[in-house]
Amino acid sequence: MEVSSDGGETILMVEDDELVRVSVKALIESLGYRVVSARNGREALEIMRQDTPIDLLFTDIVMPGGMQGPQLVAEARRLRPELKVLYTSGHPEYSTLPHGLDPGIEQLNKPYEPQELAAKLRGVLDSPVAYPRTRRVH
Repeated sequence: MEVSSDGGETILMVEDDELVRVSVKALIESLGYRVVSARNGREALEIMRQDTPIDLLFTDIVMPGGMQGPQLVAEARRLRPELKVLYTSGHPEYSTLPHGLDPGIEQLNKPYEPQELAAKLRGVLDSPVAYPRTRRVH
């Protein structure tokens, strides 16, 4: 792979499909990153409430269990406002329509090639911190 980790950053990966979770975790680790994985949004939030360092949240947009990716991101950024995020989705409708997704968050559509994942992860990690949008006070 051409694009690898610069410093062993930690990625919190949220994926409900066990086979996908195991294989993508191994792929990300082969790039030099540390990976903490969660099966759903609630499990991911529990990890984030601990002192575990997390540099990037890599989450599916559509997940079973009542908490979708955008809800997870909103809650995660309440806990860690500086958190960088990369969405992924295997649902084609999420590749073209915004569906309320924050336009400042990068997305990687499934299926993806290992080089695409490596480049997206590095690009998001190297980008300036994306703070959540704040409401204007009138």
